[in-house]
Amino acid sequence: MPVSKKTTQRLTVTCYDTDIAHYLKPGSFMDMAQEIAYVSAQSLGFGYEDLQRYGTAWVLSRMHIEFVRMPRWKDVVELQTWHKGFEGPFYVRDFRMLGDDGQPAVLATSSWLIIDLASRRLLRREHLEGKLPLDTECHESAIDTPCGKVVLPAENIEEMAEHRVAYSDVDIVGHANNAKYMVWAMDCLDFDLVSSQRVRSVRINFNKEVLPGETVELFRAPVEGGWAVEGRVSDRSSFCAEILF
Repeated sequence: MPVSKKTTQRLTVTCYDTDIAHYLKPGSFMDMAQEIAYVSAQSLGFGYEDLQRYGTAWVLSRMHIEFVRMPRWKDVVELQTWHKGFEGPFYVRDFRMLGDDGQPAVLATSSWLIIDLASRRLLRREHLEGKLPLDTECHESAIDTPCGKVVLPAENIEEMAEHRVAYSDVDIVGHANNAKYMVWAMDCLDFDLVSSQRVRSVRINFNKEVLPGETVELFRAPVEGGWAVEGRVSDRSSFCAEILF
């Protein structure tokens, strides 16, 4: 029997996934998306263990999330994912979270690259040509256009905090996990804002991996409808996020 090109999980939003107002945190959605992406890739023959055979791993490069209606604590949701093939150097994967009524709650698109685990260098997709299964793409779109470049505005920049990457930040690839960048970015915003207003949209670029023991300097600047947050290590951008309310 052929393997489905789309992976689906039925989940319940837990208390630890939500904020003081009982709404799903953006970083928690990214955790959920990452796990189902691993499950989906493994089922199609290019998952974590498959890439490990070649000394490589998937790394998330960009992500755009639209929160149509923010799920809440105890909500039962259906999370779907599928990969759409290539867009330039990126492998593109979309996500859709449906409420218990079957209507969209969260839509997302993500762009992935492959890293050499020994050198920590990004690899061209040609590196794995002939090694990954063919005909696994699904050309449906949750968001039509892949996430573009996000930059911190040049004006009204505030330095907010420093964060030293430690045990709780690091994932199975050995660097700060993608969802942690979102956590740091949200922590740079005023508590009265994030606890009373719902995030409408997130776009985030992961520009350079951050390793255990490194210190990330965090900056923010206002943009129309929200904020941009950038993390830098030694004056080099490690990530930049745009968070709209």
